[in-house]
Amino acid sequence: MSSTSADAGLPAAPSSQNALMTALSRIGRSLMLPIAALPAAALLLRIGQDDLLGRTDNATLDKIAQVIGGAGGALFDALPLLFAVGVAVGFARRADGSTALAAVVGYLVWDRVTHLMFFDASADAAVHKKVAQTLVGADGKPAEALNLAAANPTGVLGGILMGLVAAVLWQRYYRTKLPAYLAFFGGRRFVPILTALAGLVLGVVFGLIWPPIGQGLTNFGDWLAGNSTLGAGIYGVVNRGLIPFGLHHFVNSIVWFTVPECTVGATHAAGDLNCYFAGQDGAGAFMAGFFPVMMFGLPAAAIAMWRAAPPHRRATVGGIMISSALISFVTGITEPIEFAFIFVAPILFAVHALLTGVSMALVAALDGRLGFGFSAGLIDAGLNASKDNTHNFLLIMLIGVVYFVLYYLIFSFLIKKLNIMTPGREPEPDVDSGESADTARARA
Repeated sequence: MSSTSADAGLPAAPSSQNALMTALSRIGRSLMLPIAALPAAALLLRIGQDDLLGRTDNATLDKIAQVIGGAGGALFDALPLLFAVGVAVGFARRADGSTALAAVVGYLVWDRVTHLMFFDASADAAVHKKVAQTLVGADGKPAEALNLAAANPTGVLGGILMGLVAAVLWQRYYRTKLPAYLAFFGGRRFVPILTALAGLVLGVVFGLIWPPIGQGLTNFGDWLAGNSTLGAGIYGVVNRGLIPFGLHHFVNSIVWFTVPECTVGATHAAGDLNCYFAGQDGAGAFMAGFFPVMMFGLPAAAIAMWRAAPPHRRATVGGIMISSALISFVTGITEPIEFAFIFVAPILFAVHALLTGVSMALVAALDGRLGFGFSAGLIDAGLNASKDNTHNFLLIMLIGVVYFVLYYLIFSFLIKKLNIMTPGREPEPDVDSGESADTARARA
């Protein structure tokens, strides 16, 4: 007679749903590695733009600005490759340099094969146009040719895919042993060979199936561009709502780096963040609404949690919360504050997600446009305040002041009304009876 794991005294096998969530969380965390390159890219590109260093009567300074801006632009242009390497290293367990090499090899093969597939005469016309260029032939007549310098239509999604493929293949085959006469190609050296083959096969497959996928993403981007108020509001709620699972990076990679698309002069860019730094007027709608929340709202929530703590614990709680508030205000790093209430008070988290959505929608509706290379903090706000395509900067800051008051009042009221166990409000353990803090918390 068979018995279940529980009957046998063994831990229950993880469900397929839990395994999927774990895998998705790992992917989400791996996306943070390539995103870490964005502050450097945004800073260099911003410094080189006309309203900072690039608009002078000094040819030397103008050249310096051009070089600095070009350095930042190079990183933005190579985002798919950066995502491939970053995701591979971040997702694979015990990754090393060979993991990154495998990702580079796989992506380069993928990039060339998909370019060739998209340029094929039977390819979708819209995709074909993105990789084609018109040159003057030897006979003096215009002729169409493949433009290998054109951005890959799959964008960062192609980089993420090849990064995951490289990570999975590396974990599975980095210890592979080959016959003695092929031993040099065994182990870690075997993985780049496999990723090259995988890039070839997947490049052909996606060359055939990408047109409807790309068209769907284009349609979604057009909808976002045409309904920025509603789209930004929904995005704000979803972005914050997925934080506990680490899945908000998926949404960010679509909205910031994939759709909508734009063309500024000779530069083609994809995603709200890329379009904003390329100088597209109207871009930044899916970033601007974060500034009132991260610079003002969450710091106010931290102060509310500090003030809600009992007087004899305020010094300890204040040291944590005030420093977290300053970090959020200056840099836009909000996790120390959010994780102080996400799990102990779901209602506070729900309010936070809704207020974020309202801020995103309100700022977008009032034509507030502002972007960031790292996060919505004072550093990025100051750097981009004078940017040509930044709109209504002072209005965004004014909304932030209102949000400071809202967050403080709402968090203070809910914490006290519902007796929420935010930091410092945990029950005092009964020292005389030997009760632990965990037992006291459970008793409460």
